[in-house]
Amino acid sequence: MSDSSSQNPTNQNPGTPNVMPTAEALAAAAAAMGTDTQAQQAPVSQDPLADAQAELVNVKAQNATLADQYLRAQADVQNARRRADEEISKARKFAVEGFADSLLPVLDSLEAGLAIQSATPEQIREGAEATLRQLKSALERNKVVEINPSAGTKFDPHHHQAISVVPAQQEANTVVTVLQKGYLIADRVLRPALVTVTAPK
Repeated sequence: MSDSSSQNPTNQNPGTPNVMPTAEALAAAAAAMGTDTQAQQAPVSQDPLADAQAELVNVKAQNATLADQYLRAQADVQNARRRADEEISKARKFAVEGFADSLLPVLDSLEAGLAIQSATPEQIREGAEATLRQLKSALERNKVVEINPSAGTKFDPHHHQAISVVPAQQEANTVVTVLQKGYLIADRVLRPALVTVTAPK
């Protein structure tokens, strides 16, 4: 006759409880873990009105900051525009200052020459030539350059103004004589040269 304990191994330790979890126990444990996780999350405010008021205060503060920045930027733009207008006004007002300063020696020479009552014709001529050199130098310093084409120069309608067409032995449509010099200022025509040109053949 065999021992009943050897046929039922689970009954070898009758005092030890069964440790295999049941489906109900697993579900209960999962529910308990979910409750603990929710408890660890940040609590949700129970006063939506207070939250809305706090957000409104924050938005108003940001709006005030942006409005202040906008006003400051507008003031900077207005100041820059005012300074630019002042610089333009000064530039227009004193644009001829350097030119006038270079002409003062010419004025001094003319006045000095006229102050001599007993000047000879030769002295007057010498003084006039010296004054003319001063004047040409003053004009050149201020980028005023004469247009004085030589005979035979190709007629340039941008720099020359033809007064008449004359027959000549030189090439057609070229300058014959200069009746009045022209002038450039900073590469812009201040006055074209008055010339006669050859007739087309």
